[in-house]
Amino acid sequence: MTPTTPHINRWRAFALLAVAYFMTCVDLTVVNVSLPTIGRDLRFSVTSLQWVVTAYALAYGGFLLLGGRIADLFGRRRVLMSALGVFGAASLACALAPSDAVLIGSRAIQGLGAAVMLPTAMSIVTSIFDEGPERNKALGIWGALGATGGTVGLLTGGLITRYLGWQYIFYLNVPIGALALALAPRLLPRGASSTANRRFDLPGALAGTGGLVLLADAISQSPQYGWGAARTVALLAAAVVLLVAFVVIESRSKSPIVPLSIFRLRLLTGAITAGLLIGGSFFAFLFIGTLYMQQVLHFSALQTGLAWMSGSVPSIVFAGVSQRLVTRRGPKVALGIGACLVASGVIWGTQIPVHGHFLENLAGPFVLAGAGTAFSFIPISIAVLAGVRQRQAGLASGLMNTSIQLGAALGIAVASSVAASNTKALLRTGAAGPAALAAGYHHALWLLGGIALLALPVTLALVRRNHPVEVAHTSAVGAVEPALAATS
Repeated sequence: MTPTTPHINRWRAFALLAVAYFMTCVDLTVVNVSLPTIGRDLRFSVTSLQWVVTAYALAYGGFLLLGGRIADLFGRRRVLMSALGVFGAASLACALAPSDAVLIGSRAIQGLGAAVMLPTAMSIVTSIFDEGPERNKALGIWGALGATGGTVGLLTGGLITRYLGWQYIFYLNVPIGALALALAPRLLPRGASSTANRRFDLPGALAGTGGLVLLADAISQSPQYGWGAARTVALLAAAVVLLVAFVVIESRSKSPIVPLSIFRLRLLTGAITAGLLIGGSFFAFLFIGTLYMQQVLHFSALQTGLAWMSGSVPSIVFAGVSQRLVTRRGPKVALGIGACLVASGVIWGTQIPVHGHFLENLAGPFVLAGAGTAFSFIPISIAVLAGVRQRQAGLASGLMNTSIQLGAALGIAVASSVAASNTKALLRTGAAGPAALAAGYHHALWLLGGIALLALPVTLALVRRNHPVEVAHTSAVGAVEPALAATS
């Protein structure tokens, strides 16, 4: 199957890949609202319960980059099918888990499967659609799925836990994964692996993955332990050492996991940087908004998920507009609009009063920020993949998703710390609990709005390619291509 394959076959293949991608997005948040029930059933301690979420997130964020490169080297269909099998088996183990330790371990394995599945699926999308309007349409749908997956996870988790039981959150993945696994050989291209250079940079893989896992762990756990705590400082120091070692190893390796020359592609570098900033702002906004609704307004988990649908719907509605804008004008315009919309929605959230109401106070910021995700993540996806050849598609996808995941972890950690410190200061002065909580969240949202705005100068400075992306590669891309080819 190639881009010249009949239209219907490409879109059937895309539907299968989209289902696999959507599963990984939903599972990032689907257990959040079920944690109290899981904790009671499996007798989790208060401190270990968070690891049901953290174990998945760490494996997912830490192995994305490695997963993308493995797909490029060893054949994408084969790697995707293996990842689907791992993800489905781990989901079944989660559902049957008899203890907290088994559930946490199974969630980590599930995250590993997702980390390989996501960049592999995205790179297959680029192989079955030529660069241009049709690929942009596919990536537009892809971006909308990513933006809505977290919200759907919250809503689905609340419904399933309430009416079926938390185990069915994981059982649901098993038949879906099995069906996808059965259809993959029929619908997906076989995809040649990189036979020219099968050598695997094991030291680089260990250093890079270890550094990312430690960095994600330090950032995500810093609100609990504190930024100045010995554990946080030690993990950050170890992460820096490993990541520096990774850069050194990659610069000298004959078969690097990440050819450093790829960062000479300004379009890719700009898109990745924008993804880090906007991902940090928006996903932390989801986190802070959820806390506000549940702790201040006392929304149930189901009400919270339904409220966030007001952000998901605009993302879906404007996905087509965003991809058409990128096709006609290039990624810079759409990405600039997206950064401004996300920042505006987040900053608007600073005006939400202590006892706000959904329609009067929450719907506006949620709708604005949700629309911003369509104009942000879709051009980021298109821009990252527009500047590389097929042999580098998995790597580019891994870099993009790693930047967004790390941005989300960092944004949530910083926002949590800012909110908590301001709330504690107000409580010491005698402020009422709800007022102190709301004020703390307002301080965090001001910071997150500023982070989103930083993506605007990054876009203007680095995303210079402001013409339709279906045209041939620029001379800058062509100049880098021989260096990339030499490392594949």
